[in-house]
Amino acid sequence: MKYAVVLTALSAIGMSACNDGNADEGNQQAIDTLIQKTKDTLVRVEGGSFQMGDFGPIDPNLTGGNKGLPYSAEQDNKPLHKVTLDTFYMLPTKVTYADYDIYTQATGKEKINNTSKYEMRYRQDNVPAGVNWHQAKKYCGWLAEKTSLPFTLPTEAQWEYAARSGGQFIPYGTSTGTLEKGKSIPTSEEVREATNTGDSSGLAPYPVDMYPPNPIGLYQMGDNGYEWVSDWYLHNYYNNSPQKNPRGPDEGNKKVVRGISPGQDWGGKLTMERYHAPPNIGDKFLQAEFSFRCVVNAEID
Repeated sequence: MKYAVVLTALSAIGMSACNDGNADEGNQQAIDTLIQKTKDTLVRVEGGSFQMGDFGPIDPNLTGGNKGLPYSAEQDNKPLHKVTLDTFYMLPTKVTYADYDIYTQATGKEKINNTSKYEMRYRQDNVPAGVNWHQAKKYCGWLAEKTSLPFTLPTEAQWEYAARSGGQFIPYGTSTGTLEKGKSIPTSEEVREATNTGDSSGLAPYPVDMYPPNPIGLYQMGDNGYEWVSDWYLHNYYNNSPQKNPRGPDEGNKKVVRGISPGQDWGGKLTMERYHAPPNIGDKFLQAEFSFRCVVNAEID
């Protein structure tokens, strides 16, 4: 009888070890697939110079009564100033929950937004992962470790340059450069059909590739969630921003975010508009509204 108990215990241990091995093997396969996909889909953003900030006064596409007027009443995206960037590579979409869950499992971290019933409503594999700035930074750092490529968060200059398809005078980072429901951005009905939250939510993030990308291949550069960038926020930084590869102030208490909160009329924000939030977000914000993507600051063979 004792032998039977011992054999049963050993069998259970063996099965557990086998199951753990299968889990590890499955997770490693998921990691490998994620890393390969990440490298394969990077969008090359050719470096160059552009006029960063509110370009309304010099936009050659404006005519009539709007010509020469700023796009935005905000002052932190002024003055317009010349910026020159090196070539970089950017993820085409915001990082999804599916991708981020692979990272948390691989690093032994808890799943994000998996305890609050309110934020769990926004969880879906193919929508932007809702994170604070530190979580976004660490994910990009993990990609750097796994790929030996210098992955990091984009600077806000890189983000705006990419949203404007290489610094062109494009007000919105959509496929058309405009906000057209059903053509370049989704209708509210399309969002309800594509998400788990149904009609009850005005904040639901929607799939990251729901509509075509901007002309250089980047999706949702200005809609479907705020995006963290690496820079500290300073309202008058543009007055003293260096021309070459600006990286923001050396310190601060809030980080720059670009884009728009989900659910704001299912629309988008101007490519030059700036926002800011504490790196840890805090009680005033809903973490599910903040997303990110990573860049590689190097040439890739």
